[in-house]
Amino acid sequence: MSSRLNPIAVFDSGLGGLTVVRQLMRRLPGERIIYFGDTARVPYGIKSAETVTRFAEEDIEFLQGFAPKLIIAACNTASAAALPRLDGKCAVPLCGVVKPGAKAAVRKTRNGRIGVIGTEATVESGSYRRCIADLNSDIKIVARACPLLVPLVEEGRTSGDPIVRAVLKEYLRPLKEAGVDTVVLGCTHYPLLKPGIRKVMGSGVQIVDSARETAQEAADILVDSGRVAPARAGLRHRFFASDHPERFARLGRRFLGRELGQVRLVQPELLNGCLALRVAKKA
Repeated sequence: MSSRLNPIAVFDSGLGGLTVVRQLMRRLPGERIIYFGDTARVPYGIKSAETVTRFAEEDIEFLQGFAPKLIIAACNTASAAALPRLDGKCAVPLCGVVKPGAKAAVRKTRNGRIGVIGTEATVESGSYRRCIADLNSDIKIVARACPLLVPLVEEGRTSGDPIVRAVLKEYLRPLKEAGVDTVVLGCTHYPLLKPGIRKVMGSGVQIVDSARETAQEAADILVDSGRVAPARAGLRHRFFASDHPERFARLGRRFLGRELGQVRLVQPELLNGCLALRVAKKA
């Protein structure tokens, strides 16, 4: 059993998972966090399930070297494609972002119509559809792939940008026409566009932020196992990226809401094995 003081490890294909880290810091302020963004191989959302699973296995292997008490796949694509295949194969609990978001959506809907927006891979995987149907098979689900939203967010465009407003109106039209009363943000980039999504959908529609729900799920797991870290000063979070760490640190401020500090490089060709961890620990 890992110590309460062991870190929480988080991985994503890039920057989006920092919205999960942001919520973890709010919900679990005593936790030390190790984050890996696989920026050299982003996006996961257009790759096959087999490739995403292999990448996720390598990401998890790297993070397990830091002796985490919990690993979070802060990536909807990895949660959908890889976690079902990796369940039970990890030495510590694994948590994804799909199930927490699905559970919250089922809890919040009043008319039984839920919209899901995400990457092409997440939507095509049917992961949210299956999770929601397992909880309530009577719910109608309208899913929409939104491939332009991630690059728009990473370009620094916000909900007030006219291009973003036009794209959101186009993507969200089927959800509005279907009369959904709840929308799941099925990509960890999307919380940065929440004001624009809320404006398009209207104030009567519930917005489910999977990043926030995942942080709550992580808190529940740690509470149930008695491994919540006490509040402590001088926490040192660590951030790693597989390409262009300077850019990751610069753009990451928008996602995390604070400075990341130094982001260390982990070359992707070293991920298959323990060499990357040895390099990271010496840095």
